[in-house]
Amino acid sequence: MVDIELARKTFSRYDVNGDGLISAVEYKSVMAQLGDPYVTETVAQAVINAHDSDGDGKLTFDEFWASRNKG
Repeated sequence: MVDIELARKTFSRYDVNGDGLISAVEYKSVMAQLGDPYVTETVAQAVINAHDSDGDGKLTFDEFWASRNKG
């Protein structure tokens, strides 16, 4: 199980604008900063969609946390 405090820090890093949601643009930007310039916005959206339980195209912390605790 992932530590919730570490998950909050990780989520905050991806939530660039601090609105409580991770968008495809934010995900792509952070992945590029982490050294993966090959993540396109389309790929980022696909990753988000795989864990987006409410279908709004963005990740909330609860969705992010749930994706980290699938077993």
